[in-house]
Amino acid sequence: MTEPGSAGALVRLSAIEKSFGAVRALRGVDLDIRPGECLGLAGHNGAGKSTLMQVLVGNVVPDTGTLTLSGEDQTGRYGVSRARALGVRCVFQELSLCPNLTVAENTRVRHGTLRGFGWRRRASALIRDKLDEIFPGHGIGPQELLSDLALGQRQMVEIATVFAGDDPTPRLVILDEPTSSLDGSAASQLLAYVRGFVAKGGSVILISHILGEILSTCDRIAVMSDGRVVDVRPASGFDRYSLVESMGHVVAHEDEAAVEARARSAAPVVARVSSPRGGGALEARRGEIIGLAGLAGHGQTALLVLLQNASFRGSRFAKVEGRTAFVAGDRQTDGVFPLWSIGQNVTIRSLRGLTRLGLIDPARERAMEADWQRRIAIRTPDMGNNILTLSGGNQQKALFARALGSDAEIILMDDPMRGVDIGTKQEVYAQVRTEAEKGRTFIWYTTEFDELKSCDQIYVLRTGRIVDELPRADLTEARILSASFKEEAA
Repeated sequence: MTEPGSAGALVRLSAIEKSFGAVRALRGVDLDIRPGECLGLAGHNGAGKSTLMQVLVGNVVPDTGTLTLSGEDQTGRYGVSRARALGVRCVFQELSLCPNLTVAENTRVRHGTLRGFGWRRRASALIRDKLDEIFPGHGIGPQELLSDLALGQRQMVEIATVFAGDDPTPRLVILDEPTSSLDGSAASQLLAYVRGFVAKGGSVILISHILGEILSTCDRIAVMSDGRVVDVRPASGFDRYSLVESMGHVVAHEDEAAVEARARSAAPVVARVSSPRGGGALEARRGEIIGLAGLAGHGQTALLVLLQNASFRGSRFAKVEGRTAFVAGDRQTDGVFPLWSIGQNVTIRSLRGLTRLGLIDPARERAMEADWQRRIAIRTPDMGNNILTLSGGNQQKALFARALGSDAEIILMDDPMRGVDIGTKQEVYAQVRTEAEKGRTFIWYTTEFDELKSCDQIYVLRTGRIVDELPRADLTEARILSASFKEEAA
């Protein structure tokens, strides 16, 4: 779908097709990216967005079609090195940095000109300056090990290394779910930087399932569905509902989708935890949805891990009454088993209930796999395929299926909606509410304010301590931000 007026396009993709075995990931994609614009790319999980971006950065060679950059046909000679030489860079949804290296060393890996005597000092200065420019107040040191950083901080480093340097100067930067691990403050900083980068003549492709980000940041929006570009308009030509409609989903109006606030029940407490750093204590009752809020990296994940560990071996800081399941947000590190099939990743938590005469019953395993593929719409032709054949969002669906299909009475969720499309989010929200009504308890850390509206009780964490507690009826973004920053503002 090539638009009129695209003669000055920086990049033009024409009739791009790509298949992986029986799966047709791209089905004749036409798309232009112009200098000095932010192009939003929207679509459901598995629509082909990430595959198309892999073509743009040279990681994937299309089966057919042409790629033109600055008017020069690159077909047949385009790859990773040429893409970089032409100024095309990408922040992938699955982070690509080396966890065993420091921030400065990761910068050196990405920038080949940082060599020779004093490279470490130059790398430290380069990444520090770019982090300061994009994320003021980031608190990340160049000599820190990447593995010691919170997921959101790792995301900041990845973004900064991509925008940093002039070897060559980035002309087109692809941001694939760049705010998925960032809190609201850091996300706002990044989007403001993107607008500044575009104003200076750079080009950005922004992929995000947070529709407000696309609508407020992008100049044009292209919508993909089932491997095709099905709609391209100026961002002003969309609103939230028409954008979702173009993606092929039906979205409930916020007033209709809002969940009525309810008084805190008198059901028994099934989990209680206090931070080792002090502050208040969290209590979760049977059938409640508990939200954890606050700036990313302030102890929310550690609190969930403390609860998970306490369910197995106890803790003086936490008490858990019931079986638990954990839905990881950092799926590559803490979630998927990369050598296993999709089905095995789904059933691993439930094997005890899938036995017959003391042995695992393959028929029961297949039945559970098929049931959850249907219920949560995992997009694959075969649940026997490797888990890594799925898009990031579909991998996350498999982790939800693993937890929801288990016998766990308490589900711990660590910012699990990263890279999940709006349609799937609505389905998961509905399932969480349904399961809570049946008596399951959910403790849910999220960096998205709108997701807190699904919670009955919200706890705000700052520097590892619980600093505020409020029911849904009192939930406002101002109160969350006030509790998150109060100490710093004092």
